[in-house]
Amino acid sequence: MKMRRKGDLPQKTCAVCRKPFTWRKKWAAVWDEVRYCSDRCRRQKGKIGQKI
Repeated sequence: MKMRRKGDLPQKTCAVCRKPFTWRKKWAAVWDEVRYCSDRCRRQKGKIGQKI
């Protein structure tokens, strides 16, 4: 992969907290499947709409 500036990386919005998060190298192979910004949000996925 060519060097990119941090601002040029793809972004998504977390399905739980609705905050934007950017691409990470460890997600390179599965970027299309990534829905949550963190493990905490992934654990909270069943509680969408409740206070975190």
